[in-house]
Amino acid sequence: MRRLFAGFLVAVLATGCSQNAAFENLADGPCTSAQAKLIDQHISGQIDALAKKDWKLAFSYASPDFQKNVGIEQFTFIIGTQYVMLIENQGYRFNKCAIAGKAIMQEVEVTSGKQISNLTYSLSLNGSSLGVESAVERRSGTQLDT
Repeated sequence: MRRLFAGFLVAVLATGCSQNAAFENLADGPCTSAQAKLIDQHISGQIDALAKKDWKLAFSYASPDFQKNVGIEQFTFIIGTQYVMLIENQGYRFNKCAIAGKAIMQEVEVTSGKQISNLTYSLSLNGSSLGVESAVERRSGTQLDT
């Protein structure tokens, strides 16, 4: 049991350190591969939690500011009425990622049924922790400038 806990602790510490290093010098422009990997993992965690209807876990991926302003009940309502494609997704893939100022933007293509939805996620960095601020469905033909 101690070995399992020690292994878990090492993994958590390693992830925290790599996240710190990846976002240490946040510069405008395309995300680095290390940044994109961490951003993709964060968004994947939220989307996977939504697909399981684990609202509490999905809500935990939101930024502290978002959580302060939007309660979990309102979050659940918004997802259930406006982002059904995330709950019923059959897969998703990550496209362009960019940083502008302190905003991190990640394009995500979500497949749900016969429909493909293109979302632009906005994330913030609070210390060394990522947090989802919003996800906005993009109209066809609009993309991030990188």
